[in-house]
Amino acid sequence: MRKILYSLIILLAGAASLKAQVVKLPPERKLAFAEQIIASYYVDTIDTTKVVEDAIIAMLKDLDPHSTYSNADETRELTEPLNGNFSGIGIRFQMDKDTLYVIESVAGGPCERVGILPGDRILSCNDTVISGAKMPNSKILKVLRGPRGSEARLMVVRKGTDRPMEFVVKRDEIPIYSIDATYMINDSIGLISISRFAGTTTDEVNDAMKKLRKRGLKHLIIDLTDNGGGYLRPSTEIANKFLNKGDLIVYTDSPKNGSARYEATSNGDFLDGRVVVMVNQFSASASEILSGALQDNDRGVIVGRRTFGKGLVQRPFPFPDGSMIRLTVSRYHTPSGRCIQKPYTDGDDEDYHMDMVNRYQSGELSSADSIAFPDSLLYHTLRLGRPVYGGGGIMPDRFVPLDTTYYTDYYRDLVAKGTINHYALEYVDSHRSGLKKKYKKEDDFVSKFSVTPQMMQALTETGRKDGVEYNKEQFDTSYDYIATVVKGLIGRDLFEQSTYFRIANPCNPIYNAALEIISDPAKYRSYLSKP
Repeated sequence: MRKILYSLIILLAGAASLKAQVVKLPPERKLAFAEQIIASYYVDTIDTTKVVEDAIIAMLKDLDPHSTYSNADETRELTEPLNGNFSGIGIRFQMDKDTLYVIESVAGGPCERVGILPGDRILSCNDTVISGAKMPNSKILKVLRGPRGSEARLMVVRKGTDRPMEFVVKRDEIPIYSIDATYMINDSIGLISISRFAGTTTDEVNDAMKKLRKRGLKHLIIDLTDNGGGYLRPSTEIANKFLNKGDLIVYTDSPKNGSARYEATSNGDFLDGRVVVMVNQFSASASEILSGALQDNDRGVIVGRRTFGKGLVQRPFPFPDGSMIRLTVSRYHTPSGRCIQKPYTDGDDEDYHMDMVNRYQSGELSSADSIAFPDSLLYHTLRLGRPVYGGGGIMPDRFVPLDTTYYTDYYRDLVAKGTINHYALEYVDSHRSGLKKKYKKEDDFVSKFSVTPQMMQALTETGRKDGVEYNKEQFDTSYDYIATVVKGLIGRDLFEQSTYFRIANPCNPIYNAALEIISDPAKYRSYLSKP
């Protein structure tokens, strides 16, 4: 490379002094020469790795908003949640005022095996102090995780004990679940909430549906709100469960990479029951593939708000050092031909990322009438010929406006200060044994437990200590919603993640609309009928 560099310098010098003929270099060689010149002759010492990474980032910035570069650490953080597991100690925790509370030990995991209990506070791990250190969650995760088989010495404080206890935990593989909730709403309608599409999502959905079938599942609500996507494969496999063999699920199109069609490979195992899919403005990518496939094949009713509109296909190009380029190589299209990707201008990331603000300001999140579709974006579903529109994202069959009736500055400040979470943690910590004794089953807690006025008053006192000034008018406006959230958090800490959703979902207008439609066969059919 040095010889090449010297040759280039001589060539450039000769060209400058003798007006020699210009030599055209291939772009990739020019970039390599530039890096070598800077590294060899720049007046100050520089980090050549950073120079190269900055150049890659600058190149990608002039492309679409989803072509990105990530260094080795960023790549690991991006891919780990989608790979389905990591090596760690096996707890679900929450930071509250610089204190790490154990919410739950993963069943069969390392912490459960040594006796770590919900409510325990972890002071330190090996030689790293956690309590009071004001660490971000990302750093805490790095401390708690480690190679499989390595040891984590935890100093733990447990309520009712006089001194900290030491536990030696041997790290092991810990599963990362992509389903937040699975439960039966009534005797025949079940709900599955999917937070991301990861490597294990198909198996998780299969297991969830088996569990629900044993409880009488006939009709299903799939909650994809706030699901930002993930891998393509699980979205197509899950769509296949509701479609007939040969039904088109999604296709990609690219002038350089050709086209690819993804069809149902067999008849699905849930072909007869009613299906409703919940989406919102943060449902993206694989979520849009699943909801678009069911909508275009007239197999389910989509309820909520227009989805994000992320329909660009990224192919990962890993480097030997663990870094990676994710380059857009194609576009996703729904079976009717709609391009999922919303419009963008190459290199203008700021305008692209302002889209949600623009939607809010235009009134789109509050009223379906604010959304105008030109005839050029009109498409039709494949079986019934129902009108659907392109232009980016999936427009639901039933629009549900954003609900802000409960939202106040007081509620916002309680959330921002972590007061609601803090109060729920302290309440469970102080009443765990009594609550467990009184509510042995989740159903008993959901149906019988109530957040009392005294508890709500105690919450406002906690808020005052956290610096949240009490506002009676705003507190009254948000009262019912705050009480529901408190009950949900207490239930989650006593039982499981699904408990929170069972309690909180009835406050969600998208959920209520989905339940209304799926519970009424005539209303359901009215959305899936020929125009």
